[in-house]
Amino acid sequence: MANISITRVTDSRMSEVDFEHLGFGKVFSDHMFVSDYKDGQWQNHRIVPVEKMSMHPANMTLHYGQSIFEGLKASMGKDGTPILFRADKNIERLNLSAIRMCMPEFPFDVLMEGMKKLILIDKAWIPTAPGSSLYLRPFMFATDEYLGVAASTTYRLIVLASPSGVYYSKPVKLLAEDHYVRAVKGGVGEAKTAGNYAASLYPAKLAKQKGFDQILWLDGIYNKYVQEVGTMNIFFVLKDRVITPAEDGAILKGVTRNSIIQILRSRGIQVEEKLISIDEILDEYAKGNLVEMFGAGTAAVVTNVQSMTYKDKTITFAEDAWSLSTDLKNTINGLRTGEVEDTYLFTIRVEEPVQVG
Repeated sequence: MANISITRVTDSRMSEVDFEHLGFGKVFSDHMFVSDYKDGQWQNHRIVPVEKMSMHPANMTLHYGQSIFEGLKASMGKDGTPILFRADKNIERLNLSAIRMCMPEFPFDVLMEGMKKLILIDKAWIPTAPGSSLYLRPFMFATDEYLGVAASTTYRLIVLASPSGVYYSKPVKLLAEDHYVRAVKGGVGEAKTAGNYAASLYPAKLAKQKGFDQILWLDGIYNKYVQEVGTMNIFFVLKDRVITPAEDGAILKGVTRNSIIQILRSRGIQVEEKLISIDEILDEYAKGNLVEMFGAGTAAVVTNVQSMTYKDKTITFAEDAWSLSTDLKNTINGLRTGEVEDTYLFTIRVEEPVQVG
């Protein structure tokens, strides 16, 4: 068991929070998990009150972008026990991002225990409205104070907990981007690093000015193969199978994506992970074979696509066609609350006797 010190708040801020109107990522619980890397090891693991940090202007993250993060959810089970969804996969992916960004991996068991203790300490912050959750944001960043292009020698990892509502409250309109690109093979598209999201903001702003909610990114070489949406992986439901872009080093290894593929295959539904061109999607739609599109991500869960536009062509999907995506969303949300039996071993019940001090 890891040595994690605990300092509790004197007065909780819960009374200041309107749990009926949470939004997403705007409210934070009382405590956070923190650990520092120096002298070649992670140390000083602690749970402390959420507070602002002081930072030197030469902090290397500000200049060279060594910053990664994850996102996962804890929900309140129907029996009052908090439930973590696929935390093991998120920790694995955090460490894959760390490797790609030349950062130290974080000990799996320490992070798992730290998150569990944080959840138990701030258990009262877990919202119970349908679709809501305690969203956990582990993130790691460089802390050296040095203006030189090199990997930092010190780092900090923090886990914030944010009671949140649904990310998308309605189906989305997508623009297939034919000019800007998100990532290329050999780059950092597979890493959940801050710079990927910063680079997407300007084209996303342009898309929103045109009336779209998000961008459907195409590959950076041929500019025709579908990659992912800015906040989620993408699935296409055909009459006889489901297809989704294959992991090729340029798209994020989605945890919800992986979960959906497992669920579909367990039901005998054929899933193909493959190279998918935007022309193939338009052709399948024209032939009447493409009946549904949906996105999948930790925050987004499963989000219906209302329309997708590529150049001068727009394809639309009616609400009565969203049967598979709706069922998948209900299944994942049910797994998160224990209302659906977890035969997939996706969930972790956060129970005592995890010592919380």
